[in-house]
Amino acid sequence: MAAPSTPAYEQKSQRLFLFLCGLFLTNALIAEIIGTKIFSVESMMGWNPVQIPLAGQLLDFNMSAGVLNWPVVFITSDLINEYFGKRGVRRISFLTAGFIVYMFFTVYGTTLLPPAQFWLDLNSTDSAGNSFNINEAFSRIFQQGLGIMIGSITAFLLGQLLDVSVFSWLRSKTGSKYIWLRATGSTMFSQLVDSFVVIGIAFYVFGNWSISQVFAVGLVNYLYKGTVAILTTPLLYAAHYGIDSYLGKEQALRMTTRAAQSTFQE
Repeated sequence: MAAPSTPAYEQKSQRLFLFLCGLFLTNALIAEIIGTKIFSVESMMGWNPVQIPLAGQLLDFNMSAGVLNWPVVFITSDLINEYFGKRGVRRISFLTAGFIVYMFFTVYGTTLLPPAQFWLDLNSTDSAGNSFNINEAFSRIFQQGLGIMIGSITAFLLGQLLDVSVFSWLRSKTGSKYIWLRATGSTMFSQLVDSFVVIGIAFYVFGNWSISQVFAVGLVNYLYKGTVAILTTPLLYAAHYGIDSYLGKEQALRMTTRAAQSTFQE
């Protein structure tokens, strides 16, 4: 006897969940990989260093390259919560954290592999003709310390769990209204914690930074993330429109209602 076929609307919801989870996981992993590069916002914009005096430090807007991908993670997390509920976000968050740990150890292991001599010879100078050791450069980029890994994983999980909780609480108060409030509000709150936890663990607990340095750098990171969360609100509405069009209004309403009910029952 042939198994009953899955209804078309259920197939669409499954495809949507897989797509959103893939987008979430991919961008989180990319953000962790490229996060070792620190870039200057002022140089990118053609500005002079701002040199802001804060907590005994002179701060410039120097950011981890990972901030380029984290906004996609925030938006995707809110979309999963909106259509699949708190449980869906928790599952993909823990799964992603496990893959991040796996990635860290795998990449670290590759830095210990002995380099081939021809690879060293082919890559012994940069574009300006300056001599350098590519194996040493590779190792320095990807050999992240234990403190950074622990801080990153802790901040990611804590931020995600706070985000989903605040999002769900705001939805319980506003119902289907004010998408911008629950999405942006939850991100602003969770990233306030995330911005300080990752730096505090990596550079205060396991490093030699002072509390004032952690506060100053964490504040700059939070200002950036908060600004991006606000500026990307129109993208969230565009994503909702696209998903509702893909699912159909009736199915989209059914899924968001079910997601909200499952959240309230937990």
